[in-house]
Amino acid sequence: MSADEPVTSAAGSAGELLAALAGPEGRADPYPLYDRLRALGPAVVGPDGTLVVTGYRQCSALVRDHRLRKAPELLLTAAGYPAWRDRPSLRLMYTSILVLNPPAHTRLRRLVSAAFTVRRVEELRPAVARIVAEACEQIAGETDFVAGFAYPLPVTVIGELLGIPAADRPMFQDLARDWTAVLEKLSPVAVDRADAAASALGAYLADLAEHRRAHPAGDLISALAAAAEAGDTLTREELVTMAALLLAAGFETTTGLLSNGLVALLAHPGQAARLRTEAGLAAAAVEELLRYDSPVQILSTRTAPAGVFSVDA
Repeated sequence: MSADEPVTSAAGSAGELLAALAGPEGRADPYPLYDRLRALGPAVVGPDGTLVVTGYRQCSALVRDHRLRKAPELLLTAAGYPAWRDRPSLRLMYTSILVLNPPAHTRLRRLVSAAFTVRRVEELRPAVARIVAEACEQIAGETDFVAGFAYPLPVTVIGELLGIPAADRPMFQDLARDWTAVLEKLSPVAVDRADAAASALGAYLADLAEHRRAHPAGDLISALAAAAEAGDTLTREELVTMAALLLAAGFETTTGLLSNGLVALLAHPGQAARLRTEAGLAAAAVEELLRYDSPVQILSTRTAPAGVFSVDA
């Protein structure tokens, strides 16, 4: 932070706004709350001492600063789970690549990137086209787009990518939803439900991975099971964690993109009409819809080691 970007010590105001963002008001429409938060300055100190950065330029710089580290154990301990590794849902989520730091993150990203090739994605295109066409037929005449299309479609596509048999895919909708709830809520009831989901999810994926080791197919789990680079292989637990994260994270975010994107296009019929007639705009439209009303509204908390930053409050 430069000298001309002061930190506002507005714990009360910032705290109220942050609480509202985490509640029903923020989930329904966070943007007016963002406006009020930004009005306090490019950075404010929350009631717990957290530095909340709101300006685009500042956020962009900080998320690219490798001196900042993810420390999920601090959040989990503060939430009442110092022994979080004993809880299946917390261990499966908070040991995943989503919250790891280098070099562990670098190693796992390298391994999954080697398996997640352009060729594999292209080979999946006919199956995705078929799945989408079938989903469109099934939702014809329905009024609930989320339940009929946006919710089941991503699970089906990711199940195809991973190699989960078609008959088993529907059960992952509820399992993924219950497990990923720990990213937003760490209440005892939510964690208990997430533990049950994570245990079922992990056991299924572990069994499938073992089967694919012996009988490889052209899917991503088979590739992950065989992944190796310079003698560096995925462990069984890492493979299960990676597959679970791909399933759940891709499912939730895509459901949000499809739902928010439809609402945005209905609110701007001229843009919807243009997209219908200009197929070449599809890729750019997806990127813009992700920016316009993102399904991910907050990043994991980063921790700055002592002495990294000097900020005058």
